[in-house]
Amino acid sequence: MARFLGLRGSKLSMATIILIVGPAYFTFGYNLAVAGGLLTLESFVKQFPQMDTINTTGAQNKLNSNIQGAVSALFTVGGFLGALSTIPLGDLLGRRRIIFFGSALVVIGAVLMSSSYSLAQLIVARLVQGCGTGAITATVPVWQSELSGSAHRGSHVVTEGLFIAAGIAASQWIDLGFFFIGSSSVSWRVPLIIQVPLPILVMIFVFYMPESPRWLLLKNHLKEAREILCILRDEDENSSAIQREIAEVETSLEMIGSVSRWDVFKMGEKRNFHRLMLGIGGQSFSQLCGVNSITFYATIIFQQRLKLDAIKARLLGGGMTTIQIVGALAAVLTIDRLGRRPLMLMSSAGMCITMVIITGTTSTTNNQAALIVAVVCFFIYNMSYTFGFLGLTFLYSTEVAPPHLRAKISGFSNCMTWLMNFVVVEVTPTGFDNIQYRYYIIWAVINFFIFTTVFFLYPETNGRTLEEMDEVFMLSNNIFDSRKIAMSLSKRETFDHESITEKVTAQQVDQASK
Repeated sequence: MARFLGLRGSKLSMATIILIVGPAYFTFGYNLAVAGGLLTLESFVKQFPQMDTINTTGAQNKLNSNIQGAVSALFTVGGFLGALSTIPLGDLLGRRRIIFFGSALVVIGAVLMSSSYSLAQLIVARLVQGCGTGAITATVPVWQSELSGSAHRGSHVVTEGLFIAAGIAASQWIDLGFFFIGSSSVSWRVPLIIQVPLPILVMIFVFYMPESPRWLLLKNHLKEAREILCILRDEDENSSAIQREIAEVETSLEMIGSVSRWDVFKMGEKRNFHRLMLGIGGQSFSQLCGVNSITFYATIIFQQRLKLDAIKARLLGGGMTTIQIVGALAAVLTIDRLGRRPLMLMSSAGMCITMVIITGTTSTTNNQAALIVAVVCFFIYNMSYTFGFLGLTFLYSTEVAPPHLRAKISGFSNCMTWLMNFVVVEVTPTGFDNIQYRYYIIWAVINFFIFTTVFFLYPETNGRTLEEMDEVFMLSNNIFDSRKIAMSLSKRETFDHESITEKVTAQQVDQASK
């Protein structure tokens, strides 16, 4: 068989999206939401009475609510551990091997979960599946961004958000379909196993796709890296574009000297720690905005909080998550035109405003008009979220990272995604029980904080090579400078270590004279 299925250029990029990114992130989105729609099924609560919040009251209901939150959140604990594992293993094994092993764990977790007859087995299954998913989400954005050229990197990588949204929506509609089966355990076992063909597809095709040229250069495989770049860019080996890209990556790698495992926590010439915190902050915001307090518990919110019947609750849950696809598609179409910052700012503003309105409209369950407004705001909130924070933050953490620390920074950033996800999913049942509609006030305040932080601290990365971002940070003296420099620095300037050093030295001399 021809190498990379005989594909080159844009066709090969499209193949990586269809065969690897799409199935991997569709499965991720599916697993984020599928369990939430099963928690109120008669057959599920009968099998796991420790998680029954439908037929219990008082202290027992509170205990079961805590257990329900903990078991649901164990998926995110596994995700944290999986993402953490990529920090030492990402540069050791390479991108494709991590994706393969992560997909295998997702399959094992799905099989264990769908065959569970005890709470202990369900817990183990959630952890295993989370580990696999965490490894994938920490690796695929790095791999994809390192394969993509700067002109289309945003739209390529942010398709991850589109597939996540599609997976979340599919889980809600599948849950609804199997709800009509009734009291049989098939109503929850099949939705948990039906995802398995997708990670298997990833395992089959991942080694037919190219390895990251930057990882190959890091491992001194210059010939193979050059060959892959020629295929990816559909250029001749001796073309100036290929020579320049190879030179930029090699220059950035030569600048690092001997890399310590602690370099990511040091500021240094490239402001490594600053860039780590930007990546961690962005991916933490993708969860601290409160989205999974809604996605995980969509059915419960509509059924128990807004007092709708089971079918209406599931229909609205499916519709609410389907609208996420619209926001994700809008991000794919606009991210390389508008840039990263505008999408994050518009998204956080929309989430803040809708959470304020939801707080007021859900304070009563007797006003039909208010409940209609609340439902509409839930839909708008979900669309706003996917527009700026679903796939974009995975991309952003790889774009701000220096080349030699990209895998590590992506790993740490993804760890925070899962950790914040765990916090949100864990506290949500208790939050609703204790402060009810006031719980949404917390998310309104946090989203305002997110908007302010992005506005003042986050530099634009749109249209720049991954190496060119080094220059932006090397010219920065504090956390506020990078945003201003990214706005003023011409994108036509080439990456040249000597010129950067001269600029940094001149800047330091100028500051000393002042």
